[in-house]
Amino acid sequence: MVNEVEREVQVLQHYLNEYGQQIEVLSQQLQMIEHGRAEAAAAVEALAALAESPDGTILLPVGGGASLRVKVLDVDRVLLNLGAEVVVERQNAEAREFLKDRMTEMEASAKRLAETLGKVQGQANEVAQRLDQIYRMVQQQGQAPAARTG
Repeated sequence: MVNEVEREVQVLQHYLNEYGQQIEVLSQQLQMIEHGRAEAAAAVEALAALAESPDGTILLPVGGGASLRVKVLDVDRVLLNLGAEVVVERQNAEAREFLKDRMTEMEASAKRLAETLGKVQGQANEVAQRLDQIYRMVQQQGQAPAARTG
């Protein structure tokens, strides 16, 4: 019985470690999507402001907290990176719509990722509860299985 309990503890700890790694990867992916969505939202806002600017003058951050006041020559022509090093030129309004669509796709992806993350966290919690149950049972019986991590 002791060997069976020790084996179950080892297997459950392995599962718990695997779930922990999955949770970390999913959390990083979720963070990347949120960063991309925020970046797209900022671009939509900037393009809208640029389209409404009477003379096309904007502040261009150059780093280190410094900015330049610059005049955009053609506020209606926007270069969009579609991915895989493909760049296309679109009108300002088209570019904003494209970015809004991209944001919608990212929000849907984030929702799916969050659901998956919740399921994995639930599974990890179940494994942790089972481990806790085994430890309590073993303590009541006066024996302690060797707890191994990693």
